[in-house]
Amino acid sequence: MTNKQLFELSPRDIKVSDTFEAHSNVVLYEGNCKELLKQLPSGTVDLVITSPPYNVGKKYEKRTSLQSYLNNLQPILTELVRVTSSTGSICWQVGNYVNNGEVFPLDIYFYEMFKKLGLQLRNRIIWRFNHGLHCTKRFSGRYETILWFTKTDDYIFNLDPVRVPAKYPGKRYYKGPKKGQISGNPLGKNPSDMWDIVTQDWEDGIWDIPNVKANHPEKTEHPCQFPVELVQRCVLALTNPDGIVFDPYCGVGSTIIAALLHNRKAIGAELDQTYVAITRERIQKFSQGELSVRPLGKPIHKPTGKEKITQLPLEWK
Repeated sequence: MTNKQLFELSPRDIKVSDTFEAHSNVVLYEGNCKELLKQLPSGTVDLVITSPPYNVGKKYEKRTSLQSYLNNLQPILTELVRVTSSTGSICWQVGNYVNNGEVFPLDIYFYEMFKKLGLQLRNRIIWRFNHGLHCTKRFSGRYETILWFTKTDDYIFNLDPVRVPAKYPGKRYYKGPKKGQISGNPLGKNPSDMWDIVTQDWEDGIWDIPNVKANHPEKTEHPCQFPVELVQRCVLALTNPDGIVFDPYCGVGSTIIAALLHNRKAIGAELDQTYVAITRERIQKFSQGELSVRPLGKPIHKPTGKEKITQLPLEWK
C-alpha cells in the first residue's frame, strides 16, 4: 500500500536542503550531526527522535568500549537539549549493549545522562517485535525501549490522534454519579506504557510494532531500519502540524517520511552516503505518491495454525 492510497495525498513538491533553512520541508545533511547541530538555533526543534548507533560492531559502526561510546555521545546530547524547544520532547530509542555475553541495558545509562541535563522522563516505552537473532545461552531479545523526555512541564501531548481500539468499548460505570454512562472514549484508549503480558496488538503499553525485515514494505539496505509506524505515533502525539522533527542519526530517512506523512517539517543527518541516497529516493517517491509505507495501526499478522509453515516438519514427528 502506498502513502497516496493511505492518506489520499496528491503529488507535491518537497523542498530538500542540505543545510539548515527554516522554510525547507526537509533538511538532509550528509555528514556528522555535530556539524549540523551548529547550524540550528536554540529552541528550534519540537521533537528529537532517533535510534543512535548501538556500538554493537555492525559494519557501519566502529566498536569501542561502553564508556567511550557514552562519552562520545555526551556532547551530542547536550546540543540536542539546546535545540529542543521549551514545549518539545526527545525520544531516545535504544536496545542493549552486549559484551562477552553480558547484557548492558543502554537506557539506564542514557536516563542518567539526560537527567543531568535537566530533562524529565515522561515514559519508558517498550517496543516489542517478534523477529530477531535466536540466542543460545540466554533468552532471545525481542524488545527495545524508547525514553521520552521533556524539557519542562508545559509540553506538547496530543492523545487523541494515537488512541487505540478499546478491548471493551461498551464498558459502563457501575456506580457513582456516572453510573450507567459509557466509561471509555469513542476514539479509543490511551496506549499505556505499563509492563504486562501482551494479549493483543498495541495492548497494555507494549508497542507491538513489527521491525523492518525482508518482507516489510519499507525494507531498504539498512540493517536496523526504523519502522515509519513507530515514529508516526511519536510525531502525532508530541508535535503539532508544521512542527519540526529532528533525527540526528536518520539512517534511510524513516523519521523524515513519518514527519512528511503528517505535515511536519523534518531535519536529518546521516554519515553514510548510501543511506542518504536512499533517503532522497524515498522522499522523491513520497512526493510522487508512490512510497510503500506500512499503515499506522495495521494489525500484526497472527498465524491461524493452518499455514504450512506453522505445521510441525516431518523430521520432528
